[in-house]
Amino acid sequence: MVFKQILKKSHGLIGGLLLLALMGCKRSESGKGTEEAFPDSSFVSVLEKLTDPVPVDLDPIRERGRLIALTRYNANSYFIYRGQPMGFEYELLTRLAEHLGVRLEIRVPATWDSLFILLYRGEGDIIAANLTVTKERAKKVAFTDHLTTTRQVLVQRKPEGWRKMKLHEIEKQLIRSPIDLIGRRVHVRRNSAYYTRLVHLSEELGGDIEIVAMPEDLETEDLIRMVARGEIDYTVADENIALINQAYYADIDVQMPLGVPQRIAWAVRPNAPQLLQAINGWLRQIKSANNPTFNLIYNKYYKNRRAFRARMRSEFFSKTGGKISPYDDLIRQYADSLGWDWRLLASQMYQESQFDPQARSWAGAVGLMQVLPRTARQYGITRLSDPQQNLAAAVRQLEWLWQYWQEIQEPEERIKFVLASYNAGHGHIRDAQRLAQKYGRDPLRWDGHVEYFILQKSKENYFTDPVVQFGYCRGEEPVNYVREILERYEHYKRFIP
Repeated sequence: MVFKQILKKSHGLIGGLLLLALMGCKRSESGKGTEEAFPDSSFVSVLEKLTDPVPVDLDPIRERGRLIALTRYNANSYFIYRGQPMGFEYELLTRLAEHLGVRLEIRVPATWDSLFILLYRGEGDIIAANLTVTKERAKKVAFTDHLTTTRQVLVQRKPEGWRKMKLHEIEKQLIRSPIDLIGRRVHVRRNSAYYTRLVHLSEELGGDIEIVAMPEDLETEDLIRMVARGEIDYTVADENIALINQAYYADIDVQMPLGVPQRIAWAVRPNAPQLLQAINGWLRQIKSANNPTFNLIYNKYYKNRRAFRARMRSEFFSKTGGKISPYDDLIRQYADSLGWDWRLLASQMYQESQFDPQARSWAGAVGLMQVLPRTARQYGITRLSDPQQNLAAAVRQLEWLWQYWQEIQEPEERIKFVLASYNAGHGHIRDAQRLAQKYGRDPLRWDGHVEYFILQKSKENYFTDPVVQFGYCRGEEPVNYVREILERYEHYKRFIP
């Protein structure tokens, strides 16, 4: 079957993610499954080990054409919902990359402390992960202008049967003074600002708070969920994260502050002043009084409680449900017959219709895969509004295109030609291939070769070239089509099994 190499690579990636997850669980030897002592690993020591960051600033980033962002996979920063990558950090980063004139590449390290290590190594250019600005961190990274401010709050569970209790009865059973934390067990990640705050608070109170260090692959929302389920009694969270999670976990209380307001910002290497200046200039622009961009995105993820609840309850939210679309089983069936990774076919379906079986284009294309009626008739299919028949027709066409481009031996390369042909027609792609050969580029490679000349086919001196048989083509469409499908596929591979 075609694409076996792609399938093997996908399985390898998922296996690696599972291995990291298992390693994160296995580290605990306390017998409680999630707790860990971390006797020799304070957050300051992790930072202190960082030396000599790679000298990569804005110019090399623009030369490479990619901004590599390090973030976290959680319900606020970055996730998949109804087939679309989303998140507060993700949406802002997408706009930043566009502003800088480069593409965005997202990387999600296995643990929080890895964010800083990968930044110093040059495996990321920016940390965008709801980071609190602290003195210790500011010694090692350059923080951008702050995105917002928040404060740390205690997350605790409301008493049993609280809905039938009076307010003063509920209050009596909740911690409302930091003094009452003395002798209590509070679970937080060691390499977090929460841990540092609890250490300082314990000193200020003159009594010991029992701080239980948790694995670094856990998110704050994971610890909030554990409080809500009664697995642990207390954790600490930034107030904006705590409040939006309370929209889903009604049994938690997040009213007790543990400190003063703190700044939340992104971070770059200390030797990247051009990048820092460019990011700050852009932030000031989108946060200016006459520009609603920042506030709209922030409110979408931290203020819209109804939307947050809907995501958390949805089977199409990658953090909890794991489905991409209502048609996953059907996509798997046809992807298997085609020999594709089903997530690749799902990404193409999202590109075509955003999973709307009633979608119609101005050109008359119909359904989930936007199949033209004349194409469907070639395969004896007439009911394009039916999801199964629509997908069947599309797969037949993809099979034909796969065989058509059999001269391209590398499967990952051939997929680009197949997708581009599905969008623009194989004739236009063949024209671009002939132009590539004529002008000394590789006709069997897409990126920077055939891709370049399909873009040129919108210019008269190219679409009238003697080697061109199919004339004008608005080349941006197939180029964006291929790029967006494959980028979305990479997002799917990270989190969808």
